[in-house]
Parts: sequence; C-alpha cells; structure tokens
Amino acid sequence: MNNTRRSFLKQMGGSAAAAAVGGLLTPASAQASGQLRAVSPNDTLQIALIGAGIIGHFDLDTALKVPGVEVVAVCDLYDQRLTRAKEKWGSQLFTTRDYREVLARPDIDAVLICVPDHWHDHISIAALNAGKNVYCEKPMVHHIDEGAAVIAAQKKSGKVFQVGSQGASSVGTLEAARYVKDGAIGEISFVEATNDRVDALGAWQYTIPFDLNPKEVDWDRYLGDAPKHAFEANRFFRWRNYKDYGTGVAGDLFVHLLTSLHTITGSHGPNKIFALGDLNYWKDGRDAYDIVSGLMDYPKTDTLPSFQFFTRVNLADGGGGSNRSRIVGTEGSIELNGNNFTLRRFKRPTAPPFSLSYDALITYPKAMQEAFLKEYDAKYPKDQFSRTIQKEPDIVFNAPAGYDSRLDHMTLFFNAIRENKPEMIREDAVFGLRAAAPALASNLSVEKQKPILWDPEKMKLQS
Repeated sequence: MNNTRRSFLKQMGGSAAAAAVGGLLTPASAQASGQLRAVSPNDTLQIALIGAGIIGHFDLDTALKVPGVEVVAVCDLYDQRLTRAKEKWGSQLFTTRDYREVLARPDIDAVLICVPDHWHDHISIAALNAGKNVYCEKPMVHHIDEGAAVIAAQKKSGKVFQVGSQGASSVGTLEAARYVKDGAIGEISFVEATNDRVDALGAWQYTIPFDLNPKEVDWDRYLGDAPKHAFEANRFFRWRNYKDYGTGVAGDLFVHLLTSLHTITGSHGPNKIFALGDLNYWKDGRDAYDIVSGLMDYPKTDTLPSFQFFTRVNLADGGGGSNRSRIVGTEGSIELNGNNFTLRRFKRPTAPPFSLSYDALITYPKAMQEAFLKEYDAKYPKDQFSRTIQKEPDIVFNAPAGYDSRLDHMTLFFNAIRENKPEMIREDAVFGLRAAAPALASNLSVEKQKPILWDPEKMKLQS
C-alpha cells in the first residue's frame, strides 16, 4: 500500500475514533446532518402524508424534526387512522381517503408516500405531475416495468424525488464508501448480507382491530389495479404478506441491502440474479415467501471489478439469526452493522507463497524438501521479505450517540427542495429503480426457477 493511502487510513482511523467517543459528524454526513438549521417562517415547507401506517408514522415524525417543516394533510383508507392523525398531529389537519384531494391543494409542497407497494408508482407519478416534491417509500415500484414511467415523470416535473431507504444517507454507509473508494480493502471480491428475524412483528403480523367495521375501510380504492378480491382484513392490514400488494422479503429488505451496497460501491447493479425462496414457517394464508436466498453477479466496470453478492432474508429464524453485511476485498473487509462498521485489513506476504506443510512434505523426498527451502531462503531472505499474512489493527467506526439515518435522509430531501436542486438527491428515481429491480428480479427468479438477466445501465430486463 502506498504512502498516500497509509496517510489516508491513519487520518480516517482518527476520524472514526473521534466519532465513536466524541459525537463527531464526519464530512460524509455533513451534507445532511450538518444542515439542520433554523429557517424563517416564510420558508416553511408544508407537507402531506399519504398512508398513515407504521412507516407513515416513522417518516412523518422524522420529517417534523427538520426545522421549517409543517404537516397540513393526511390521507389514509382506514378512518380510525385519520382519527389518530388528528390526535397526534393536530385537529386542524385536513384528512381524506382520496389522495387526489391532497394533490389538488396548492399549499402542499411535498408528499410522503407510505402506501402498499402496488400504489407507489401511481401516486408518485400523480404527485410529480401535480407539481409536488415526492418522498416515496421503498421499493420504488411493485413491478420492474413500472420504473421507467416514474423516472420520466421525475425528469419532466423537475421536482425533487427521493426513495425512502435511509441507508443511502447513513453516516456509516457514506464513511464506508470513502474507505472503499480509496482502496482500503483493495479490489472487491464478494459481498455477503443477511437479515434474519424471529418475532411476529418482523414477519408482518401487524395488529388488526378487534372490532373492525369494514365500512371504515375503503377497500375498492385500496385494491386499485390489483386483482379483484372480497374484503379480508389480513389483506389490508398485513398487505406485505401478499404478492398482489407487496413485494415480500426481497422488496422489503433486499432493497435496503442493495441500496447500501450501491451507495458504498457506486455500482449500478448486477446483470444476473438467481434466487431460491420458500414458505417454511408462516403458514397463515400469506403467499409471500418467508425465506429468500439470492446470488447476484455484478459485472466489471471502469471503476469496479466483477464481484458476487450473496444475500439471505429469513422471517422464521429460531437460532438467533444474523444481521450483517460484509464487503470483502483483496486486502481486507468492511463489516457493517446498522450505522456502524469495522474495517479489517491485512498485509499479504511479499514473498511468493511456499510451504512444506502440505504436498511437498507428503510427496517429496527429504533431500528435495531441503533443496527447495535453501533455494527459497536465498531468493527471499527473511529479513527482506514477509512470508505470512499479517493482520493490521481494526478500525471501528461508530455513529454518534442518538444518530438517526432517517433524519439525515429527510434533511437531505428538504434541503434539496429549498435549494431547488433535485441533483442533490442520491436515491432519486434512477437509483431507486436500480436498487428495486434486482430485488424484484429475485422474486421473478424464484417463480420462474431460473436466473434473471438485467441490464443495470439501460435498466431493462434481458431475454
């Protein structure tokens, strides 16, 4: 490793240590967290929430932590959620079942779209066409072929569009990207990621009201372009369990892993995807798999070598599970855990590999072994060449205490709106499709029982 990179690693190690003990916001994070600044009343952004489920509450609560952001409207298809919205965010709120009434309001600058996956493209496009800035939850689309229309709508509108996978703005993700770009782990060889869950909530067994009145649910509007089906509370409140409305573990969780991977590496995505899926534990009427394993082949580019990505998401883990991502290179690895990571590096031997402990010791005569060793010692003296792999001290990066990557992501979104710079967004519609498509292709691979070919540059499925 050259002196420039050694100096960089020494500097980064100090930065990481400071972040761990002193709450330092690194340069990578300053684009968002560093801009949590006060604004004048005249610069207030008025927003609306479309979809007041769990993620809707997470996103709106976070958005309201950004100075100068005010919620004025909430839309949902279950009346009791609208009642709760007024309890929580103010009785003055405009509430409706019809998102079009929200988009028709001229006082709304931006919308948070937190609805089931099969509505993402429809509402995003309608909002962009109505001149609204859009924060759309992941995955950006329900089906791969819906992505081009969202990209076109964003481009035509000139508005800010951001997909809600907050790993793209995580201080840990951005800091890890700096290490990888500088070559701290050498060339990437492979990446592995797992996300295992054991609890019912993690498996989308969300609470269904015990005294539910079906008239309080706008079921026909909910179905939209999904196949017609008689009302079932499970299909409304636990929509992630059904392929008609959700995208399963791949769309819910693969896409997070892919978002962080693409942010760190700068890759546009894989060109071949193969996956296996099964429904092993949650036999509760769902048709979405509770375990999916994927293998993705990333092609060589001008800036990256070819590498493989192994991933697994499991909703029925009874053995403690594993939640980690590792980017493994020729000179080390980065293991990510939430907003934190550990960099492990090693030095390879400077002498060519040579060992008498395996084939030579077993198959060659003693005199030949001694001759080999004598010649090796002469060519590669111990005082001039290293002969074994040597580990370097780990560098551990911990995000500041109380750090919230969702807040960073929201702050970036609103800063881009205020500055009228859609280009500030990392996870725009193009990025969103490049993260969503491989995840959705994993579902296709399971169903078709064959690899799926994808062009990450043209963003099209290949025959």
